[in-house]
Amino acid sequence: MERVPAVRRRRLGAELRRLRDLAGLTSGEAADLAGWHQSKVSRIETGHSSVRAEDVNLLLDIYAVRDRDVRELLRTLAGYGHQRGWWHDFREVLPVEYRDFISLETGATRARSMETSVVPGLLQTPAYAHALTADVMPQLGSREVAALVDVRIARQAVLQQDPPLELTAVLDEAVLRREVGGPEVMAGQLRRLVEAAELPHVSLHVLPFAAGGHIGVTGSFVIFSFPRIADLDVVVLDHLTSSLCVDRKEDITAYAAAFARLRDRALPCAESAAMIAGIGSEFSRTPRPTKEAHTS
Repeated sequence: MERVPAVRRRRLGAELRRLRDLAGLTSGEAADLAGWHQSKVSRIETGHSSVRAEDVNLLLDIYAVRDRDVRELLRTLAGYGHQRGWWHDFREVLPVEYRDFISLETGATRARSMETSVVPGLLQTPAYAHALTADVMPQLGSREVAALVDVRIARQAVLQQDPPLELTAVLDEAVLRREVGGPEVMAGQLRRLVEAAELPHVSLHVLPFAAGGHIGVTGSFVIFSFPRIADLDVVVLDHLTSSLCVDRKEDITAYAAAFARLRDRALPCAESAAMIAGIGSEFSRTPRPTKEAHTS
């Protein structure tokens, strides 16, 4: 079974602890009824230990939980039916947080992305991804950079699967104008964005500099939504060396409202695509640097 992301383990533990309290049981009493040691219940409730779907079912029986939606939610949080993901083969080069991010992305049905600096990973070309990875992580060797680029490109399969991930992205204009890898790489990358914008399940909105200050300048974030159960929404915040998952309902509501405001301030899809194409043409017309001739 694939490792369940920490954010889901914590949510599962909190829900099981709430249900135990409603049942009027202590953790020790619940453990006795399940035939476990009390420490196992504690580890599950604090999110420090993964739990099998069978164990979740046992606890829910003990707590007399009959609601099918609740049971399905908790089985989903436990990773029921999730097999080992393709990213497991890259575990030597991928931090745990990144593996958790890919696991969430792969299982999601919808992603809302606010990007302030770089093109979303799901829409990057190999050349752009390579230049960006090499610039951001100069300490890595060529093989490690190539492996991370392979992962970035493999992630994009979620946009071709059936049904595909529904992606809505708001891109600050800086994303389009920051030259990563040189004019030729940028021209190709912006062509890729224009092509992606034509897909029925991809919506791109550009937030132009003229829009002024906005809440998105505080940092990029992604909101993942999952099949059937709205309560599983997760916000992921990117940092230099890791990602932070936010799953409190109040926080998710705040980020969802912020994203809606950003999307409303951004250009409509058609105007955004035209702007992207125009900036791409500017990069295409940029002369390539030439090596100066040297005389002895």
